[in-house]
Amino acid sequence: MQYQFVKIKAAAVQAAPVYLDGEATADKACNFIKEAATNGASIIAFPEAYIPGYPHWVWLDSPGDEDRFFKLFVRNCVNIPGPITDRLCQMAREYNIYVIIGINETSPYSFAEIFNTNLLLNPEGQIFGRHRKIMPTYAEKLVWSFGDGSSLRTYDTGVGRLGTLICGENTNSLARFALIAQAEQIHVSNYPAHPTKGRYDLKKAIEIRSATHSFEGKLFNIVSSSIINDEMRNVLGDTKEKQEVLANAGNGFTGIIGPDGKAIAGPIEDDEEDIVYADIDLGESIKWKQFHDISGNYNRFDILSLALNRESRVPIKRWEDTRKFDVQKTELLSRFKKKLNEIDEPQLKSELFMLFNEINEAN
Repeated sequence: MQYQFVKIKAAAVQAAPVYLDGEATADKACNFIKEAATNGASIIAFPEAYIPGYPHWVWLDSPGDEDRFFKLFVRNCVNIPGPITDRLCQMAREYNIYVIIGINETSPYSFAEIFNTNLLLNPEGQIFGRHRKIMPTYAEKLVWSFGDGSSLRTYDTGVGRLGTLICGENTNSLARFALIAQAEQIHVSNYPAHPTKGRYDLKKAIEIRSATHSFEGKLFNIVSSSIINDEMRNVLGDTKEKQEVLANAGNGFTGIIGPDGKAIAGPIEDDEEDIVYADIDLGESIKWKQFHDISGNYNRFDILSLALNRESRVPIKRWEDTRKFDVQKTELLSRFKKKLNEIDEPQLKSELFMLFNEINEAN
């Protein structure tokens, strides 16, 4: 593995979706992709659940009163692959840019099961990663299913080793460490707006989380948040009480944080739709690792360690899939044993046979 220490321009979007309209929001995202690439960006990050929008009604309505929103929501969520992902991939390829965008993903196992997902696209127009939020926050459990550990990983890309977490996951120290310990160099974190009538300072909370992850991992953090516009207030605010809540838009933080925990771009002003840019030199992270390398020589893994379960969460495990795997395993072991018999050096042959037996017994 060869680490990348490249210099790039990164972009983070702050914008509202075309609420609960998947196609129209995808159009809006494509325009941002074009704009960022034209301005020289190599990577662009979008807000959480951007297509077709964050399910704000779970915080405004009682569970039994939200059917009308959920039905429209499900019809506008994103299939992978599907027409919306095809268009996004085409834009990434046409404009030679990495795209990390929050979507509401339709499950392949149930037409009304939805995941809060970050989709990762490369400049070749391919989906090279997908991260599903592992734990929906509080009322979000009314809408979103749980992700799993299969996507708690980093990816080798042309812009460095890339990882992503969604919203409150960036408070989860174990999830963050799982990425840091996979040599993460660039992190993408994204958020919704969250009206709370002043009970919670979302912008400050995001800034703290973002700076913490950058400082602990000695990495760059591209942070993207959405806003609530008047169109969304009209859709969601069907009572005076809801209108009062939505008037306090609960804006997040959109900016880019350096490996010392300081903002190098942003934040974008509240209620403003824009793109923030920063020039990033991944080589700048090296000097900070000398002080605190918590996934390297500034830790004691004989005392503290993390277990990561990468098994996918699926409702059924097909017997024919298991049988196919067993057949493939048997064939591979048979080929391995045949090759062993061709080895002449006794000591090496003995050691490899012992290894072969251990693998065979373990499986």
